[in-house]
Amino acid sequence: MSDVPRILLIGSDGQVGWELRRTLAPVGHVIPASMAGTAGPAIDLLDASSVRRVFNETAPDVVVNAAAYTAVDKAESEPELAQAINADAVHVLAELAAGADVPVLHYSTDFVFSGRTDRPYREDDAPEPMSVYGKTKLAGELALLDSDADALVLRTAWVYGVRGRNFLLTMLNLFRERNELRIVDDQVGTPTWSRMLAEVTAQVLHAVLTGAVDIKQVKGLYHVTSSGAVSWFGFADAIREGSCHNCEIKPIPTSEYPAPARRPAYSVLDTTKFRTTFGLTLPDWRQSLAMCIEDLPAQR
Repeated sequence: MSDVPRILLIGSDGQVGWELRRTLAPVGHVIPASMAGTAGPAIDLLDASSVRRVFNETAPDVVVNAAAYTAVDKAESEPELAQAINADAVHVLAELAAGADVPVLHYSTDFVFSGRTDRPYREDDAPEPMSVYGKTKLAGELALLDSDADALVLRTAWVYGVRGRNFLLTMLNLFRERNELRIVDDQVGTPTWSRMLAEVTAQVLHAVLTGAVDIKQVKGLYHVTSSGAVSWFGFADAIREGSCHNCEIKPIPTSEYPAPARRPAYSVLDTTKFRTTFGLTLPDWRQSLAMCIEDLPAQR
């Protein structure tokens, strides 16, 4: 490993990747790779040769994959594309990382579960994805976890932030445009700020790269979200209150808002393993939301 670790960040233009570019800077030399190649090498996750070329040319000491096909409903009509980005490209990264003995950190999703439970999901609970998105993300997990790579797979949920397409920004736009909204109230999960996720990722990688924790001992699957739980309606109500909008919102069941992809009714993740292993505290979702909303005017 070089004196300053080289961190290949794939998906650097996404809402998590954009935050990682800042939080990983103190940890090592960040090499931002994206489809557009605006700040670093261009990488095409649909082309295995492109993935191999970028990996070999950048010679990273660690890989962080923040890229994903996340259009949950659209994936139902584009399963091959979702499979290529969420699973096939990850399989190539697993092979490359294992061959070069380079750790790789990858993000997955609560959508690998069916939601038919009344307690937070643990890492050893059996996945049962109900959508193409969930199935392809599970395939990506397995590509890493079943490989010889020193992999950290972080499942997260309901990610939002100041960039990209997410529930927070959608609600803020709709609050300005409409007087009334109907929001699903029978799907429960944990909103997770992209910046919080990026910050704990940086702390984990710092511990790995400095030898404070042995990657051989800690590699595997972890659940990482904010703490607490809420429905989409409750999340929308908190956004409305925090942003001081007057739009009226009404709770509705999922049956009144049909969508191409099925969502888990309950997808809260148990983060005990992550918090215990790395000694990190994960803030309540309300605290993170308030900080994110406060930061919005300066970022947009």
